[in-house]
Amino acid sequence: MGFRLTSIIRSRASSSKGADVPKGYLAVYVGEKMKRFVIPVSYLNQTSFQELLSQAEEQFGYDHPMGGITIPCREDVFLEITSSLN
Repeated sequence: MGFRLTSIIRSRASSSKGADVPKGYLAVYVGEKMKRFVIPVSYLNQTSFQELLSQAEEQFGYDHPMGGITIPCREDVFLEITSSLN
């Protein structure tokens, strides 16, 4: 089971209802500009992604300012980690 980097879908919409998030995917916000990415939920099982989630928990607890999961890392680091999950 692999996903290509193109499976990370960028979206400019910030719908908190998730209407534009396909089934099996999750919206996350990354970087200083809080860019929104839609990622496969299968990433949640990966150790490297779980480390990002732990950082998010440490920084934000369960109160994420964007309404979705906010990942506290630079966008290039996020893309590097998610590309290694493919």
